[in-house]
Amino acid sequence: MKKTNSTLTDEFNEFVEIVKRLRTECPWDKIQTHLSLRRCLLEETYEVLEAIDRNNLSELKKELGDLLLQVVFHSNIAEEEKEFTLKEVIESESVKLIDRHPHVFGDLKVSGSEEVKRNWELLKKNEGRKSVIDGIPEQLPALLKAYRIQEKASKVGFDWKEEKPVFDKILEELDELKENVNSDKPHKDIEDEFGDFLFSVVNFARFHKINPEDALRRTVNKFKNRFSKIEEFANDNNLELGKMSLEEMDEIWNKAKK
Repeated sequence: MKKTNSTLTDEFNEFVEIVKRLRTECPWDKIQTHLSLRRCLLEETYEVLEAIDRNNLSELKKELGDLLLQVVFHSNIAEEEKEFTLKEVIESESVKLIDRHPHVFGDLKVSGSEEVKRNWELLKKNEGRKSVIDGIPEQLPALLKAYRIQEKASKVGFDWKEEKPVFDKILEELDELKENVNSDKPHKDIEDEFGDFLFSVVNFARFHKINPEDALRRTVNKFKNRFSKIEEFANDNNLELGKMSLEEMDEIWNKAKK
């Protein structure tokens, strides 16, 4: 039974002990590895994002707990293999946060958040990275990865200063894409031009402080909700979805938009 006057430290230590006990006594937990837990870590991360998107704070509290479990679980496995401990994970992160915030823990003066972000990238490079665009996970969704690379390059001045050339680049890439399609170029060439077009659209989004991954996810959800209305109409009227005309479906779609 937990004590009513327990501290955060008490709660955290108890949580760590629970995970360790599961690791030794639960048949499923016993056999997990960093690799086998990879999918769980990814799913828990996306569930946190979903709770944030829905502004569901009670769900966010639960999902952050699940994400914390992954951190402790991976650290526990590493400790068993004598690679590193949870204590070392926390210590190294604390050192990193202090080193990368000299405007908080040192004497550096900054003008605002943009300068903080520029300093952050330069400090990371001074830690041994060869490029300012290093450190972006390979497994990030492509839209988000493009956004982060552009953002990092922007912090050192590789960026347009106004909107017009950003939008002009979209039109330029769109023209090149259309030209490749109309010229019946090989599929790979068309795919490459489509990638260039998407990259330019991401840059436009970044210029307007729009996260393209979030924007596209919301659009996908809108599509799902509106398409479900078409399915509901078909079910309610004993219609086969595949036999409805596009005009019929479009009419319901437009009603759903309203």
